[in-house]
Amino acid sequence: MEFNYSYQKKRSEFGRQCMFNDRGPELIDNYAANRKFLKEYIYRDPVDEAIQNVTVQAEHELNTYRAEYANAGINHIEGGWPKDVNINDEEQTKRYRRKIEKDEGYPHIMSQLCKNMEECILQNNAINIYQQYYTDVEPTPLVEPSTARTVNVFSDQLAGNPRPITHISWYPEDCSKLVITHCNMVFHAKIPPGGTCSYIWELENPNMPQLILQPPDQSVCIEYNPRDPNTLASGQFNGQVAIWDVRTSNEPVDFTLMEESHRDPITDLIWTHSKTGTEFFTGSTDGMVKWWDTRKLNASLESLIVDMTKDEQILSRAMGCSVLEYEPTIPTRFMIGTETGHVIGGNKKGKLPQEKMIAKYQAHLGPVLALERNPAFVKNFLTVGDWTAKIWSEDCKESPIMWTCYHQARLLAATWSPTRFSVFFTCRSDGIIDVWDVLQNQEHATLSIKVCDVPLTSVRANELGRLTAVGSQKGTAYVVEMCEHLSYSAKNDKALLTAMFERENRREKILEARNRELRLKQKVGGSAILGTSRMMLDKYSDETDFFDDIYIKSAEIDFYAYVDKMTKKDEPDEEEEEEIVEDYDAAKD
Repeated sequence: MEFNYSYQKKRSEFGRQCMFNDRGPELIDNYAANRKFLKEYIYRDPVDEAIQNVTVQAEHELNTYRAEYANAGINHIEGGWPKDVNINDEEQTKRYRRKIEKDEGYPHIMSQLCKNMEECILQNNAINIYQQYYTDVEPTPLVEPSTARTVNVFSDQLAGNPRPITHISWYPEDCSKLVITHCNMVFHAKIPPGGTCSYIWELENPNMPQLILQPPDQSVCIEYNPRDPNTLASGQFNGQVAIWDVRTSNEPVDFTLMEESHRDPITDLIWTHSKTGTEFFTGSTDGMVKWWDTRKLNASLESLIVDMTKDEQILSRAMGCSVLEYEPTIPTRFMIGTETGHVIGGNKKGKLPQEKMIAKYQAHLGPVLALERNPAFVKNFLTVGDWTAKIWSEDCKESPIMWTCYHQARLLAATWSPTRFSVFFTCRSDGIIDVWDVLQNQEHATLSIKVCDVPLTSVRANELGRLTAVGSQKGTAYVVEMCEHLSYSAKNDKALLTAMFERENRREKILEARNRELRLKQKVGGSAILGTSRMMLDKYSDETDFFDDIYIKSAEIDFYAYVDKMTKKDEPDEEEEEEIVEDYDAAKD
């Protein structure tokens, strides 16, 4: 049995707006108190309540859905042919293909297969664009910002008396260690107990040095032997050379004789290329460069006084050596940076001192603090002094081919990158290391890193390219890691750098030729005026009362005559000479 009831209302009542109005409270129900229940109330005694005075925490675990991958492969061999068709017979297979293509259902079947094939092709196109699939194709370099970070810090272990870092040398085999020398170069400075030691550090342990070298006097510079990494040579503050063997002890195994050593502190030491691998040369501020052999330290192999005069060389006239440069690929050549701002190119094959010092470059206004050849272009070398860094070519002796702007802070050290040949590093007195890439920007540094707040005194790049060690005046060494595109060369970098150096070299040669031509014209033009002035001086030289006035008047006449000549661009004629004589007569009267 089925019951139905219909609810009916007017269509105008559908969706009617709700109307609200204000009215007073309405009592729905009231429950009166029952005093009988009071007798059944029981007091709790004692009462225990637990209170937790910490935040309520909950632990939750969440695991996202994991994508399941499966590798599947297929080896497709041509098949699907009928038994009566020989697949090795080309005519039978062509005949069977034409037969299938003429079938009425062939277009319909192919249209369905193409849809599935298109989906597979689109899936194959969705690949990782950054993955290198082909090893024989040069990958396209990605444009990324230049970055660097400090990975290690090595502090001077002498508590309370930090000493400036004067030299850094990397371990030649795997660059896993570095030796750092600390030396206070102030004359007659007080040396605290233990203040002569230097340290060998491991990159993996910046807390404690691997070995503490303890010489009797301060070490200014120290270098690993490239042939034997267990042997080191250091230049001392008293002018001696010390030889070290880290396998035996932390003290020098041999010294040079004091009477055969330098008179001033040794500023630089470099191992040279030889058959035995035991030869090196040193430079000092006393103006001498000496060649040594570790097997015979009682006397130097050869000595050279840095005096460019053609007369007999005198040590008191020599220029102090501040830095040395040597390239093993050209074993007979060397370079000397002096305290007077000159760079001297030398050839060891020369017999006379003038033949050994074959080139001279006026590099800086002050001492040359850094001097290093480019690792790939040995004819080009980098110098640092005063407030700028310059790149020179051996073919241009009057001016550099490239240079940086003058900084507000002094530049104290510089070095080339051994793996990216267009990059070099400069250290400033405000604690900033600048990374220059001449292929990217020649006016401004590519990257500037604020390492510390004190001057950076030394820098040395790792042979592997990524790490660079810098030393500060407070005795702290920092190992900075460069980004990849500042550490390694791209495919065309060497060709681009070659073209740049050649272009700048040609430009400087043209400018040098033009300057020589202008100087020659000035010399020829000034000789005529100089002859006239000397004639006037000879005329009045007998009258001693007016001797001083005549020389002053002569200088004025020379000056105004030279100005007139440069303005009129012609030689002074007879009338002008008569006017000059009248001026002398007027001065006499």
